[in-house]
Amino acid sequence: MNKWIPLLATSALLMGCAAHTPSLTEDEQRLLLQNDLLQAKILVVAGGEDDLRLANALLTRAARQASPQEKNIGEIEFYKALILMKQGPQTEDVLTLLDRSANKQYPLAYALLYQIYSKPYLVDEADPIRAETYKDKYGELDVAKSGYPSFEKALILVDRLSGTTGNSEASEADMSSTSMSQ
Repeated sequence: MNKWIPLLATSALLMGCAAHTPSLTEDEQRLLLQNDLLQAKILVVAGGEDDLRLANALLTRAARQASPQEKNIGEIEFYKALILMKQGPQTEDVLTLLDRSANKQYPLAYALLYQIYSKPYLVDEADPIRAETYKDKYGELDVAKSGYPSFEKALILVDRLSGTTGNSEASEADMSSTSMSQ
């Protein structure tokens, strides 16, 4: 029994050393958060089932680690809504996340909500008044007043990100260039 005591003491000491990790600086934490968000965005665009699960995990971790200021951007909610859309329309959850994102004035949330209510997508009927409300709210954002990105470009981007219909302008351009080359 006495011969086990030094072994147990040594292993306890080693476990204590292994459990103590140096804390990260604020800058390192911010960089890791940005990395998680960037990886999640790439995975959402890739859109495979495993990619979406990993993207969701990264976004969940980013939400836990984000500062109150970073949590108030609406980006995490927007990309979580895209994940749900790609996994199969879960209308109430998607709309809730997009509304939260829009309430935090995330520009792409307004553009996607506009598309949802104007096409309609995810909802039973188009609601042109509601769609225009989201377009108007986008126009009130500082980023929109600066002209970058324009609402039209935001629509193209959310169309590509969501994969709902594919960009009709891009599809027409692809079709016309294909027919011209034949």
